Amino acid sequence: MRILLTNDDGIHAEGLAVLERIARTLSDDVWVVAPETDQSGLAHSLTLSEPLRLREIGDRHFALRGTPTDCVIMGIRHVLDRKPDLILSGVNAGSNIADDVTYSGTIAGAIEGTLQGIRSLALSQAVLYEDGKRSLPWATVEAHAPDLIRRLIALDLPEGTFLNLNFPPCAAGAVTGVSVTAQGKTDFAIVVDERQDGRGNPYFWLRFGNRTGQFSPGTDIHALRDNRIAVTPLKLDLTDHAMLVAVEQTLGAGA
Repeated sequence: MRILLTNDDGIHAEGLAVLERIARTLSDDVWVVAPETDQSGLAHSLTLSEPLRLREIGDRHFALRGTPTDCVIMGIRHVLDRKPDLILSGVNAGSNIADDVTYSGTIAGAIEGTLQGIRSLALSQAVLYEDGKRSLPWATVEAHAPDLIRRLIALDLPEGTFLNLNFPPCAAGAVTGVSVTAQGKTDFAIVVDERQDGRGNPYFWLRFGNRTGQFSPGTDIHALRDNRIAVTPLKLDLTDHAMLVAVEQTLGAGA
């Protein structure tokens, strides 16, 4: 099985090294094409107005000055001599749940792989906060992901569907199980911080505010709160099929 790895935190991110160790429990044919620098929050963006610079940094390891989407395209269309059998994107430093999936470059890597007809999984490790300190329990995803991926790659996924895996913010031994979940919904403000540079000119910094939301059972948010691994099937088709008839009736009535 040939596996292509990418991420959005950059080629030197610790999560990517963790992902490679996970992938090597599944196959010896592992390739890495990842962004040269951090591309978090760029979603499914594509570089069209600048050249892509590809740099080989080791055996089957390539750094690209581009987005995660660029990396998957370059990996499939240029670096590899045939399509990979599996694309793994991550492991992201922080969860990608609820509305976060719309911003995530990690999710975008899996989206692009799915568009290219390749089975794709996105992996993210939630942040652990203890005594006011922030840490990432990488041992949790590294311990649980290999067996989970082995089971999931045997699943017959419909065309246009990929899997989003989020690992809870706890030690590996504290994980209470696996939940197949729906995408949750959060309500939070994106805060605009206005600051000044050394010359007194204004600049702005975006950051997430406090989050509230639907922490109901069955969602990815709820699973992580219960120290469970969240496995969420996501679709590329954004059509609101339930609204098709209503829109048709509205347009028909107004014609």
